[in-house]
Amino acid sequence: MYFEEVVKRISPKLKGIAYKLNGRFTFFNEDDLFQEALVHLWIDYKDGRLVGKNDSYILQGCYYYLKNYIRKTQDKVCLISMDTYTDNEEEATAERILSFEDPKLYFEDISSKILIEEILNDGLTKREKEVLSLCLKGLTVREIGRVLGISHVRVVKLRNRIKVKCQEYKDFF
Repeated sequence: MYFEEVVKRISPKLKGIAYKLNGRFTFFNEDDLFQEALVHLWIDYKDGRLVGKNDSYILQGCYYYLKNYIRKTQDKVCLISMDTYTDNEEEATAERILSFEDPKLYFEDISSKILIEEILNDGLTKREKEVLSLCLKGLTVREIGRVLGISHVRVVKLRNRIKVKCQEYKDFF
């Protein structure tokens, strides 16, 4: 079996596979994929891996080779979890990002400052104010629970109520 014979036999089907796989790529077309499959076939032929294989087997091998080739040439997406560190110096977990560290940093305009005063003076219960002040000091949920003598689950519920109340005031303004 000669390489030219194999290529002549499977060339129309291989072009169809290359056309089918070239759905959305602007940086190469079906001719590029066809040429890549031929190079793959040549390497397999030269190494003797095509001896005794039928056309269907060869075409399936080309199909999966091209799928992997396309997968490897696509840019990878870099996903960052909110629960991982974003830099080496400061911890930036979801817990810290969602906590109320210093509201003044996040609210710069006057209406926002009025909103913060309104929430602290009028909108929170005594227990919620205690939780908020301890959150501002940087304590964890469990530490806040120990200081106040309540469970960490209760602290989480209080923090969620604080967030809801803050959202209500934000929507009002």
